[in-house]
Amino acid sequence: MAGDIVQPEYGDGSLADVLPSVLGALGVPGEMDVLGLPPVQRYCVLLIDGLGWHLLRANPSAAPFLHSLDGRSITCGVPSTTATSLTSFGTGLPPGRHGVVGYSSRIPGTTDGLLNSLKWDKSVDALSYQPYSTIFERAATSGVVAAVLGKREFRGSGLTTVALRGPHYIPAETLGERVARAASALEAQPSLVYVYDSDLDYTGHQCGCESAAWRYQLVLLDRFAEELYDALPAGTTLLVTADHGMVDVPFENRIDVDDVPALREGVDLVAGEARFRHVYAKPGASDDVAAAWRELLGDRADVRSRQQALAAGWFGAVDGRVQERIGDVVAVVNGPHAIERRSAFPIETKLVGLHGAMTADEMLIPLLTAAP
Repeated sequence: MAGDIVQPEYGDGSLADVLPSVLGALGVPGEMDVLGLPPVQRYCVLLIDGLGWHLLRANPSAAPFLHSLDGRSITCGVPSTTATSLTSFGTGLPPGRHGVVGYSSRIPGTTDGLLNSLKWDKSVDALSYQPYSTIFERAATSGVVAAVLGKREFRGSGLTTVALRGPHYIPAETLGERVARAASALEAQPSLVYVYDSDLDYTGHQCGCESAAWRYQLVLLDRFAEELYDALPAGTTLLVTADHGMVDVPFENRIDVDDVPALREGVDLVAGEARFRHVYAKPGASDDVAAAWRELLGDRADVRSRQQALAAGWFGAVDGRVQERIGDVVAVVNGPHAIERRSAFPIETKLVGLHGAMTADEMLIPLLTAAP
C-alpha cells in the first residue's frame, strides 16, 4: 500500500511553495523562489479547483491553451482537499503548522464538536485557529500590491480569514468580471493577483471527472484562462495551479460507517471526508479502533495512528496546538473506494467524484506558467 501513496513535497515542490516562490520571483527580500519561477514585476495566479495533473494531461483537446504552457506537476498537501490546500497556498505552510487538517475535523477542546472548514463555525475564532500571517499580508508589508478575487459570499468568511486574509479582497462573480478586475488590479507593480474558480470541482463532484460535463467545463475554463492571459498588462506572468485532483468512485465500492457497528466501537467522532478519515477515539481506545478499522477495511485503506501519520510526514512539521486536530486514527483510502457516514455527511453519499486521499490522481497538481 505504501507504494500507492504520493508523499507531499513540502518545501521543495508543493502547493505551499507557490506563493512564497512568486514573492521571491517578484524580488521580495527574504522570500525564496524554490520553484524557479520567471523573475517579473507582475504575477496573476489562477487556481482551478479540482484540476489534477493527470486529469489535465488526459484531456489535451479540451484544454489546448493550458497544454501549450510550460509546466510540470507538484503536489498538494495532505489531505488532498480544498480547505487544507487553500490554507497551505495562502500561508505557505504545511497543514501541520496552519492547522486546517481536512474538510472537517474535531473542534479543539470538545469531544464531538465538528468543524466544517469550508462553512466554518462562529464559535471558532479564525484568527486564533490559524494565527500565522498569510502571503498576501507579507506581500503588502513588502510593498507588493496584492489582491484576492473571489465570490462576494466568501469575503470575510472563516476560511478566507484563515487562508487568504490581506488588505484587498475584490468581489468578482463571473468569469468576465474576474478577467476585467484582475487586469485592472495588475496595473501597479510589483503586484500579485490571485484568481479562483470552483466550477470544475463542482462539476466533477456532481457528474464525475470522467464525464462529458467535466470535459466541457474544462473547455470553458481553458478559454477563460486564455482570455485572462490576453487581458493581462504587459510584463505579467500567468501562473496556473490547482488544489487537488479527483477520482470517480463507484457507489458499490463505498462502505458506510453507519452500517458497520465495529467501525463505531470506541469512537467519539468520525471526521475528514470519504477518502481521508480522521477518527477520534474514546480515551484509551485508540489502539483497538485502529485494529478494527485495519481489519475491516483491509487493502481498501491505509490505517495509521496519529503518531504514525506524523512520523510519515503527511502533515509536514506539526505545531503542538495542531496535534489534537488530527484523528487518533487516520484512514487514507486506496483505489476506487470511499468510507462514508451518511448520518454526518449525507451529501457525500451522492457525489460521483471524490478526493482527499494520497493517490497520484489526487495529489499531483499542475504548475503552469505563461511568461510575458
